[in-house]
Parts: sequence; C-alpha cells; structure tokens
Amino acid sequence: MTLTVIAAFRSKLGHEDRLRTALEAMIEPSLDEHGCLAFQPYMDPNQPGRLVVIEEWTSRRARAEHLSTNHAEHLRQVLELVLAEPPRTRTFVPAPDG
Repeated sequence: MTLTVIAAFRSKLGHEDRLRTALEAMIEPSLDEHGCLAFQPYMDPNQPGRLVVIEEWTSRRARAEHLSTNHAEHLRQVLELVLAEPPRTRTFVPAPDG
C-alpha cells in the first residue's frame, strides 16, 4: 500500500530562502532512495515562508528508512534553525474502493 505524506513548514522571518533551499536539496537524494515515488516541495505564492512537501512512498517502512538517512538528519538540523514552529505532518493511504 502506498503512503502519501504532506509536511507543512513555516520559516522564521528572513529564513524563507534557507528553508526553500534545504527542502529542494532533499529532492534528488530522496528520489534516489528505494521506495520513494515522489518528493516535491511547494511554496505558498502569497507567503514565501510557508512551504509544503508532498512525498509518496511504497510503504511505511520505506518512509521510516528515509527518516534515518544522512540527508534527512541534515534537514532536521537546518529546520531547528529556520522554522518558526514545529512542522506539521499528515500521512494518507489510498481510500478503499467502493
């Protein structure tokens, strides 16, 4: 069963570019991971400090392994410096047919 994760971020004032850059740096290494189907950041055009990342994974295990990678650890370190509030993460699975 696939897993879709939506993670929402809000940067401190003046840290918008650093947040965006850190999230964009996650695209390539995440897509190279086994089980990653999609990893894409999106920015609110009216509030550049608000971004979401939409991730798709083949399984919960693949997502859990992603969270233990060096690039995910680096992102956590950057987030501690630039976020105005803790990230909000929501996880979804496909709705059952019928």
